[in-house]
Amino acid sequence: MAGHLNVEIVSPSGKVFKGLATGVRAPGIEGSFEVLFNHAPMVAAINVGVLVVTTPNGEKIQFATSGGFVEVSDNTLTVLAETAEGAEDIDEERAKLAEERAVKKLENEPSTEERERYIRALERARNRLRVTMGAVGHK
Repeated sequence: MAGHLNVEIVSPSGKVFKGLATGVRAPGIEGSFEVLFNHAPMVAAINVGVLVVTTPNGEKIQFATSGGFVEVSDNTLTVLAETAEGAEDIDEERAKLAEERAVKKLENEPSTEERERYIRALERARNRLRVTMGAVGHK
């Protein structure tokens, strides 16, 4: 279809999204980037962040992701994500508890290796909470 991207978002748990989009904004490891119709072919790594799919009717659908890869070729964009959750799939209470747990672990001055793991857990929890907050009335 002219002017649209075919988008598929998959994670180890299965297909998260499949449909048309006018654009996709992704959390690249060197900063956010956006893919529009007729984008050059590419493969890019993504980080913990919010993946935003803009549908042809202008709706913005947000997904919390914890990293992975984006591949673009012939107006087809595929996201291979470590995790990808839409706002409606996120258990907000569970995300808050994970955030609190990570903060407490970091307060106990963990070893360098543990600290990195807890910082990453905190980033994932906060990212999930951002997506749940951003889902309210976004069109």
